[in-house]
Amino acid sequence: MSQPQPPVLRIGFVPGVTPGKWLGRWRERHPLLPLEAAEYDDDALAIALRNGSVDIAFVRLPIDRDALSVIPLYEELAVVAVSKEHELSLLDEVPLADLAAENVLNVDECGGARMALEVAASGAGVVVLPMAVARHYNRRDVVARVVPEAPVTTVAVAWVADNTTDDIEEFIGIVRGRTARSSRQPSAQQSTAQKGTAQKGVGQKSTGQKNARQKDGAKKAREAGRNPSRSKGSGRSNRGRRR
Repeated sequence: MSQPQPPVLRIGFVPGVTPGKWLGRWRERHPLLPLEAAEYDDDALAIALRNGSVDIAFVRLPIDRDALSVIPLYEELAVVAVSKEHELSLLDEVPLADLAAENVLNVDECGGARMALEVAASGAGVVVLPMAVARHYNRRDVVARVVPEAPVTTVAVAWVADNTTDDIEEFIGIVRGRTARSSRQPSAQQSTAQKGTAQKGVGQKSTGQKNARQKDGAKKAREAGRNPSRSKGSGRSNRGRRR
């Protein structure tokens, strides 16, 4: 009879977020627990999280937090993406005030970041995006310049609070930097316990061998005391030399 397969832990992430390092650590620690990851647009990921298509989501705030557990992870700088021919491309950084005279595109109205960058490439406007998104949809005919005064974007990890499982808690722990030694997974704890038992067994074996050697030495010393033939022989030899 075949063994039941463990449930797949499903991870979703928005464009520009790179969860590869956390996925890699999970696979190193739990090679027998399957994991799947897929990229979603922001709105699609929010739906997938709530309808159960994904268990854990890497999202950009703000989102509707109702019924969700949300942990902020890091912040992203904002950039303005412009055509290579645009005069703002000559600057290293673009002051926020300089965007007042520009046609700043609405990403949602353009149908998403990819289409907004295509419009910017044509010179019909500029678009402000998180730096990671601009890099994700990198185009040769568009350049991105940091806008220091623009609000930063926060990337967070989220999951449905009522659906929390041991696997979800374990993955969140990995994201937050929990080491394998402090893992909550029963498999990891069992492995640690087995390792400790093995070390204890080795220590007991070593101690037993040491005690056996000590007892053997004591036994030989007692036998030597009851059988002084070697010392008597030495005495006769000495007396023979004195004569």
